[in-house]
Amino acid sequence: MISRSYAVASRAIVARSSSRPTAAVAAAIPARRLGGDDRATVTVTTSTSSSSSYRAMSSQPKAKKHLVTHEDGVHQNMQLSKSWRSKPLFRRQGDVRFKSGLEASNLLIAEANRRDSHETEFIESVTATMEVLSPLFERNPRYAFAAKQLMEPDRFVQFRVTWVDDAGVTRMNRGFRIQYSSSLGPYEGPLHLGPHINAEMIKALGFDNVFSNALTGYDVGSSVGGSDFQPLNKSENEVQRFCQSYMTELAKYVGPDVDHPTMGIGCAEKEMGYLFGQYKRINTKSTSANVPFMTQTLSHVPGHAVVLFAKEMLKDKSESLMGKRCLILGSGRHARAVAEKLLEYGAVPLTFSDESGHVYEPGGIDEPKLRTISNIKTERGAMLGRYVMSSTTAKFNEPSSIFDVPCDLCFPCGKIKSVDLEAATKLADNGCLAVIEGGHKQVTIEGRQALKSRGVAYGPHIVTLTGANIDNAHGHDLPGDTLEREVRRIYIDVKSAATEFNARGDLFAGGTIVGFLRVANAMLSHGAV
Repeated sequence: MISRSYAVASRAIVARSSSRPTAAVAAAIPARRLGGDDRATVTVTTSTSSSSSYRAMSSQPKAKKHLVTHEDGVHQNMQLSKSWRSKPLFRRQGDVRFKSGLEASNLLIAEANRRDSHETEFIESVTATMEVLSPLFERNPRYAFAAKQLMEPDRFVQFRVTWVDDAGVTRMNRGFRIQYSSSLGPYEGPLHLGPHINAEMIKALGFDNVFSNALTGYDVGSSVGGSDFQPLNKSENEVQRFCQSYMTELAKYVGPDVDHPTMGIGCAEKEMGYLFGQYKRINTKSTSANVPFMTQTLSHVPGHAVVLFAKEMLKDKSESLMGKRCLILGSGRHARAVAEKLLEYGAVPLTFSDESGHVYEPGGIDEPKLRTISNIKTERGAMLGRYVMSSTTAKFNEPSSIFDVPCDLCFPCGKIKSVDLEAATKLADNGCLAVIEGGHKQVTIEGRQALKSRGVAYGPHIVTLTGANIDNAHGHDLPGDTLEREVRRIYIDVKSAATEFNARGDLFAGGTIVGFLRVANAMLSHGAV
């Protein structure tokens, strides 16, 4: 019910306006909270003393609505009700409430530890995310309740994958698919193959993928899948039999307009081809609205996007990629696409690495040398050490640590958590300007903190790996200028959100906040589902 003071003020204004037969304009008395989460806006009719004063007010430039608050100006408060602070965040052994955003984030982290303490990878992802979201919970407590809901995936499927090897022996692996959130659209996410894949890793990657997919602004949800199958030491027939067995079970949960699996670690063109072939054998529908499902075309867009994000980061430092010495970890298709784009901008790739070690070209890896490395790595199971036989200048495992190579930029595109505290310290000591992740979860939390304390810029994977979504959204027919424009749009959104929440230059914080807000706003509109 509107308070008596507002009612009296409204009658007085109306009385004054009716006494003067001048042109009237609509003016809204600011919204007043009525209790609960209700809001009201009282609209009355007022008169202006002169048309010139009204024109003067109208001519003033209107502040741009902010990406996060959707209100005029940067320092406006979000529309919220105090009732959200009085609601219990958890109701277990008594109501648990919070008084500040930091307290809310700590409660959410404690709840994740209580329920999933054995899943260390997932706990790390939740902890890092909730810590940067605490200012958002402070500004609007309602988002803490959305974060609680988001910590639990929609569904998590684990199944047995049985296949027969070339010796006729029955082999068994574990298959996974986590469909984390479909609030923004159908599920979409990569398939990862390798011995490092397990349930907790899939859950952590699925959680991170929520923010990465939402960050793009496209209508896609988040999912991640894979298996602990190692394709590198298997024959083509064995890989085909595994993929067919894996898809026989996975086909129950994926499909056009439902869940779109994409390429990931260890899952490239051949694996996707085998998977799609089995899916097509089982299902009569394998496409929707002429949009390709489970494309088997190798795209360089994700790797090129990583370099474009690096370009935007250096632009903020009044630097460019020209002449920059670049350390590349990994040698897969993604790492080679990064090197290809770096050469295009005049940078100097120095290294590649794999399970056998690393190769270092002191003078840089040019296009002919890159083609040689690509020819070697295209063969399944081939190790990078073969490259030194075709190069008189290459060094293999010299120095003993790849992080001892002096560089300006580092692009980790290899195994997960390849940049730890020690590696980050070495990079900073060697004068590295930025570390830009070209793979999932390449830098540990301790490494991230070390980079920040030493003033080394950090490009997180939730931002830099959005190239795959950009490529899928444009039907895998993406001109270079369109990719650059989309990368710049995403980068500006991330940077402005980080600045808004007093984390200037922190792309992980900015990317997490923007991605979370887009998902949380959709979730809140759906109700308790």
